[in-house]
Amino acid sequence: MLDPQTAEQIPGSLDPALRDEVAHTTARAVVHRARAAEDPEVVDRLVRLVEREGLDVVAALWSDAAPASLPGALWRLYVLREWVRRDPRTVGLRYRLGVDAAPVHEAVAGVPRPPAPEDLRTLADDVLSGVYAGDLAVALERAASFCRILATGAAFDADAREVADPDGATRMTRGAADLVRTAEELERAAAGWRAGTLD
Repeated sequence: MLDPQTAEQIPGSLDPALRDEVAHTTARAVVHRARAAEDPEVVDRLVRLVEREGLDVVAALWSDAAPASLPGALWRLYVLREWVRRDPRTVGLRYRLGVDAAPVHEAVAGVPRPPAPEDLRTLADDVLSGVYAGDLAVALERAASFCRILATGAAFDADAREVADPDGATRMTRGAADLVRTAEELERAAAGWRAGTLD
């Protein structure tokens, strides 16, 4: 595992193959930390890396990972967590608009009523900090359902703004489509985790 001092001494940017290896290794270490399924020494070093450098730095390694990979799934969970953290008002509004139209997803997402964006943030924090010992597939499915509820809410919000702000409504509609795509990617990742193919 490359430590930050060594990485800084390498001229140019990090080799894509090495970056991919580091992304996958950190993702496995974070997810398996609570399960102690990895080499304890590697896990310890990576946990220290996360603690020293911060989750933001480590998560940035996951940003280029394929959606159907463990670091790709964690990146999507991380981005969703950051949105909830940075804009809880918008997330809460979209959730309220979408939850009545998507009751099945509400049941799967397990987010209580009235909606509290903090609930999904807590789940993401647990997974991303390595203390989540539950079924990762369930966590990813809950995040996917939350995305679908938000997408439904964004679509309703776009419809309401269509006359007054057509450009804004178009952006919201595209955002809703992006949320549906993210939900699908998280669902595929959950299926991959269950099948033992998510790496």
